Amino acid sequence: MQQSYTNEIKNYAFITAGSVVLAIGIVIFLIPGKIATGGTPGMAIILHYITDLPTGMLMIAVNIPLLIAGFRMLGKGFALRTIVTIIQSSILIDIFTEVIKLPHITESTMLATLYGGICVGAGVGLILKGNASAGGSTIVAKLIANHTDIKPGQTIMLIDLTIIAASGFIFNDIEKALWSLISIYVTSKIIDMILTGAPSEKVVHIATNKPLEMSALIQEHIGRAGSIIKCSGLNKSEEKNIIFIVVEPRKINRLRELIKDCDPEAFMVVMEARELLGRGHGG
Repeated sequence: MQQSYTNEIKNYAFITAGSVVLAIGIVIFLIPGKIATGGTPGMAIILHYITDLPTGMLMIAVNIPLLIAGFRMLGKGFALRTIVTIIQSSILIDIFTEVIKLPHITESTMLATLYGGICVGAGVGLILKGNASAGGSTIVAKLIANHTDIKPGQTIMLIDLTIIAASGFIFNDIEKALWSLISIYVTSKIIDMILTGAPSEKVVHIATNKPLEMSALIQEHIGRAGSIIKCSGLNKSEEKNIIFIVVEPRKINRLRELIKDCDPEAFMVVMEARELLGRGHGG
């Protein structure tokens, strides 16, 4: 029970921090720059310029019907945290705009796009870490996925593309739509970074005929343990040995030299480590 309370406090701490960062990004960057973001915050920004009503109030107006429609599907805990998130972030947007009157700190469309996207991405990422949602587009996506063969990601992408197209029409500026697309891209990258972390290591696969010799060199000079995977080629008659290791980027060149010296015929593939957990990685 104590653990449950602790986890819920942690969730709401993430939600509150995310709501503040999200609201700041929308108020000081996206609204004055007429840059739309994805999901219901983007809808609210566009509606704000059509109706001149407060953006936060419009976020609530857009989200509440969607939450009612998807309440059962979301589950009580997630739905409650999402309602708190939407109300909190919407109120903060209107407070920052109408009461505190946060200044517009840049006239540059590029800076507004990039920093707005970063703030929104950081805010949404923190909210997601708090096991909540920042808007109703995910609910629409889940509802459609439950009744059709359309995947949630496809629905969300369609919603975002519709918002981008609408922003170009409403602001009568195709460049604003293009800037909005960049902002949404930046937002998605920041969300991924927060949810998966930003591991500095690289995943390396080495196909070699000298797995034992190369493993010994890697342990001696790179200082990393790994795994040897035994497999066969596509023709089934050729046996293969693949070394799997995780390496720091600064040691990649040294590893490349070791591979060339040990087995010039070896094949190396380097990939980004999107998330690491266990054996000293992650938490």
